[in-house]
Amino acid sequence: MSWLNLLRGTPPPVEEAPPGALVDVRDVVKSFHVGTGELTILKGVSFQVKEGEFVSIVGPSGNGKSTLLNMITGIDRPSQGEIMVMGRRVDKMSEDQLAEWRGENVGIIFQFFQMLPALSLAQNVVLPMDLAGKWSAGERRDRALRLLDMVGLKDQADKLPSMVSGGQQQRAAIARALANDPPLLIADEPTGNLDSHTSQDVFDLFPEVVGRGKTLIMVTHDKELAARIPRVVEIIDGRIVRDEYTGHTNWAGY
Repeated sequence: MSWLNLLRGTPPPVEEAPPGALVDVRDVVKSFHVGTGELTILKGVSFQVKEGEFVSIVGPSGNGKSTLLNMITGIDRPSQGEIMVMGRRVDKMSEDQLAEWRGENVGIIFQFFQMLPALSLAQNVVLPMDLAGKWSAGERRDRALRLLDMVGLKDQADKLPSMVSGGQQQRAAIARALANDPPLLIADEPTGNLDSHTSQDVFDLFPEVVGRGKTLIMVTHDKELAARIPRVVEIIDGRIVRDEYTGHTNWAGY
């Protein structure tokens, strides 16, 4: 910054991600204190995800995949390095800023659904809209029903999570993740708690979601599913050892 700008009180320029990069992970290290020592889970990870990409993150358990997702969503912070999402330094936000930013910009799909058991499926989908103050009260229910219809659950909208199958709960969780129309979706083992047939049914929803302009980053242990995702990033021992495109860009027949 020039001395003239300093005298004028001009704030420093906002750091920007590379053109087209919705997510920019730069030299990220994540360590945890374990007893008297330190365990490093991520070891200088760098990669970018462009807007509209569908990316799978694969690798053995305990090698940092879910930790990386937590860095991107701001649930956890790196020990070193930078995380930029949609041009914002996620690792520098306060907890209040993160909560507001996450509600507007990120939809998260968990392995164990995380549906609130006392609320109906429709109420679970409405909840993020209530928390973010998006749409009017009357519009929220209508939007929830449209999203549940998209995932094939409109006729189950008023049932409690315990009254539907695991696959249906995960479908509802996808609808909930889309409630605030976020540009970025993060899925942490979304089929990991489902049988193979139900996993396929749930997975088949993701191409439609990406086709609607969303960016999707998914951690999975399912090698067959991962191989059908356009881009695969593999993490072993806290480092990216493979980042390649599979060639799957046409989803017809999947």
